[in-house]
Formats: sequence, C-alpha cells, structure tokens
Amino acid sequence: MSLFDRRSLLLMPLALAACGFQPVYGPGGGGKALYGKVRVDAPQGVNTYFLVRRMEEQLGRSADPVYRLSMVLEIGFQGQAITASGAITYYSVIGAINYALQDIASAQIVEEGRVSNFTGYSATGNTVETLAAQRDARERLMVILADQVVRELNATADLPS
Repeated sequence: MSLFDRRSLLLMPLALAACGFQPVYGPGGGGKALYGKVRVDAPQGVNTYFLVRRMEEQLGRSADPVYRLSMVLEIGFQGQAITASGAITYYSVIGAINYALQDIASAQIVEEGRVSNFTGYSATGNTVETLAAQRDARERLMVILADQVVRELNATADLPS
C-alpha cells in the first residue's frame, strides 16, 4: 500500500463528515427514531412470519405505536442449474417487498418503497434435504428483505428523533 493510499484512508472520515455524512446509529442519528414506535402488520403465512419476526427484532414491539408498517410480499422460484437430462439442480428464491410506513394518527404515508433480493438452494439431495434447503433459503431471504426495509426506513424516513 502506498503512502498516498494510507493518507486517503485516514482522511476519509474527515471528508465524509465535511459532506454531511452522519451515521444512522451514531449520536444524533435517526436510527433510534423508529425503535419501539412501529406496529408491523401481522404475518399471513410462513414467509411473512419470518419477515415480521426479523422486523420486530430490529424495530422492537410497541405497546403504543406511532406508525404502522404494511408490506406486500412477492416471492418466486427460478431454476438456475439444469443438467443435460433437464433436471434442475439449483434454484433461486426471488423476493420483493412493497412497503409503506403510515402515521397512525394522521393516516399519512410517511415513507414507502420497494426492496428486492434473492437467495438460492441446491436440489440435488433427497426430498427431505431439498425441502429443508428450500425452507432455509426462504427464511434467509426474509431476513435479508427485512434488513433492507429497516435500513431504508432508518436512512430515508424524515422522522423526529
């Protein structure tokens, strides 16, 4: 590593501070503005159960919520690796969430957006192994999507701290 690269690395925090960068979970950041203030809509199935569970881990459960988070989940499977005989040996689980954060008192939409991602699993084992791998891939996808929604809400929602 050259001397110039070391200097750049050391000066980067100063440059970020000069451009208005502020850590979400740092002092004065908005990362705690939503904690304990959001009621996530109840899960409607296994996938949304994993999604809501992860959101409540990050946003907390509220006895007296200020905001309501509603989500529409889209999930699909796509074959990725196909053998010469036509058997699919690897699948991608593709998911997307449209979300809206609503102020309960005024019924105004505070923030809305869409996130998407994917995971995968191998289908080369027996039926039990394949079903377990599929369930694990769906659970991992729900965690990834929930993290993305919370990250976007913390970064972009204009809420009082």
